[in-house]
Amino acid sequence: MDYLVNLSLLRPRPDLDDRMAAAGVTIRRPLASEARLVTEWVETHFGKGWASEAGIALTRQPPTCFIATRRQQLLGFACHESIARGFFGPTGVAEEARGLGIGHALLLACLSDLKAMGYGYAVIGDVGPSAFYEKAVGAMPIPDSAPGLYAGMLDVR
Repeated sequence: MDYLVNLSLLRPRPDLDDRMAAAGVTIRRPLASEARLVTEWVETHFGKGWASEAGIALTRQPPTCFIATRRQQLLGFACHESIARGFFGPTGVAEEARGLGIGHALLLACLSDLKAMGYGYAVIGDVGPSAFYEKAVGAMPIPDSAPGLYAGMLDVR
């Protein structure tokens, strides 16, 4: 099922920024020279489908992909505008880095970017951890949205 986020309710989270700084984590857009490294990392950790979507986000100018790094190592990624306009996703954090707030920080970076682009709402496609999105950004389920854009998709495993 897809979820909807009201971007007008989005607020900065200085406490989350402080958590990232304390953990030595940087959230930023990847450079063009890092595109292959990012897509290969995404494919290794999350599969070909998400790597394809990340690849699209990396070709936009500026990229609609954000990464989390620490000591020049990739810890996570999040994209928007890859499967459709106004859509958030895919996103993922390396297993060993989960629980630090990185996923939340990446989500806010992407949603803030969509808000800056002029969107009033964002769609989170094919939500997995719905409770996380409901709590983090007040996301709400969109009735009758499954299977949505992903209906009939080729098997990309």
